[in-house]
Amino acid sequence: MMIMERTYSNDLKAGAKVRLKGWVDDVRNIGKIIFLTLRDREGKVQITAKKEDVSEGVFETISKLGKEDCVEVDGTAMESKIAKLGYEVIPSSVKVLAGAERPLPMDRNVESWKDTRFDYRYLDLRRPEIQKIFLVRDRTLSLIDEYFRKNGFIEIHTPVIQAAGAEGGSTLFKFNYYGKDAYLRQSPQLYKQMMMASGLDKVYEMGQAFRAEKFHTRRHISEFLSLDFEMAWIDSEEDVLRVLENMVVHVMKGLKHEMLHDLVVPDLPFKRITYHEVIDTLNKNGMHKKFGDDLEDAEESKFAEIMKKQGHEIYFIIKYPSVLKPFYVMLDGDVSRGIDLDYKGLELASGGQREHRYEVLADVMRQKGLNPADFKFYLDAFRYGMPPHGGIGFGVERFVKQIMNIPDVQEAILFPRTPEKLVP
Repeated sequence: MMIMERTYSNDLKAGAKVRLKGWVDDVRNIGKIIFLTLRDREGKVQITAKKEDVSEGVFETISKLGKEDCVEVDGTAMESKIAKLGYEVIPSSVKVLAGAERPLPMDRNVESWKDTRFDYRYLDLRRPEIQKIFLVRDRTLSLIDEYFRKNGFIEIHTPVIQAAGAEGGSTLFKFNYYGKDAYLRQSPQLYKQMMMASGLDKVYEMGQAFRAEKFHTRRHISEFLSLDFEMAWIDSEEDVLRVLENMVVHVMKGLKHEMLHDLVVPDLPFKRITYHEVIDTLNKNGMHKKFGDDLEDAEESKFAEIMKKQGHEIYFIIKYPSVLKPFYVMLDGDVSRGIDLDYKGLELASGGQREHRYEVLADVMRQKGLNPADFKFYLDAFRYGMPPHGGIGFGVERFVKQIMNIPDVQEAILFPRTPEKLVP
C-alpha cells in the first residue's frame, strides 16, 4: 500500500492531493461553510469545508475542533483568490491526532508575561514570530560553521567540567567532583590556547558556557552558547579582527540572501576605535569617565547612538587598559592587545592577541592575584614552544538578539537559565 507523504503549507500545487499535519490555528463556522486554518512549521493554510462539498463526518469533525488540536487533513489543493497563500484545501478526510486541553495556559495571540511564556515554551514557539527567532538562530550556527570550515579551521570540543576558571572570580559555578572542587566552564579559553602548542593552529568551538552572576539585565544569562576560535602564528591582534569581521559579514549576507531576515550588512573593514577615544567621546557628551573605567550598559548605548550617526552600527573597540583585561591578554604598556566587538550598543565578542611567553604570563597571573600553580596544566603548554596566537569569545545569542532586534537575550534561548529560573 502506498503511503501518502506529508505536504507542508508552503508546498501546495493546484489540483494536487495533499496530506497536511499541524495545529488548529482558528475555526470560523458560518453555518453551511467552515473555514479551518491549519498551522505547521512553514506557515498556515486554509481548509474550506462547504456542507454540500464534503462528507457529513468531515463537516462534523471540523465543527468540533478547537484551537491547538493536532489534526491530519487529506484533501485537494485548489487555487483561491481569497486565501492568503493563493490556495485552499478541500478536505476529504480529517483526523484528530490529539486534542488540546482547554482553557489553554496562555493565549498565543496575546502577549503573555515572559515567565508564563517560558513556562510553556512549546506553546510560545507556535507563534510564527517566536519560531522565526530560532530558525534564524539555526541558520546563524550553520553559517558560522560554514565560514570556519571554508577558512581552514578545525572544530574541537573542550571540557565543560574544569579545575579552574578562565577568568576566576565569583562568577564560577562550583561543585563537588569526586571529592575535589570543580567548576562549570566560563569559557574554553585555556584549552583552546593549549591547542596552539599542538599543531592544530586554527581551531573553533561552539558550546555551552556558564556565568554565576546575580544579574538582572537584558544581556546577561547564566548559561549561554559561546563561539570561540583561536589561531596561531599571528603578527598582531589585527589578524584576529579580520577573521571575526569576515565571519560576521558572511553570516549576515547568508541570512539576507536566504531572506530569513531583512538586515543591513556592514561594509568591511569594521571601524576601529580606541578605548581612549571612546572615553573622550563619552565625556564630550555629558558622561564622566576616566581612563581605566569599565563601560556600563548606558554608556555603551550612548556611544552606539553616536557611532550610528557616523554610519557605524558595528565597530571594534581596541587598546583597552591592561587593568580591564584578563591575565591571558597580551599587554603593551598601560594598554592591552585586547578588543571588543560592539553591535548596536551590545558587546558581542571579546578577545585579541594572547600572551604566549611563559614567564611574562606567569608574572601577570601573580599581579592579578592568581596562583600559577593552580594553572600548571595550562602553563605547561607554554614551556615547550608556544607560537604567537590570538582569538575571540563570541556570544551567539547576543548576535541573534541584535540581528532580530529583540529586547532580551533570553528570547534567543529555548529554555533560559537565570538566577531565578531553573525549570523547565
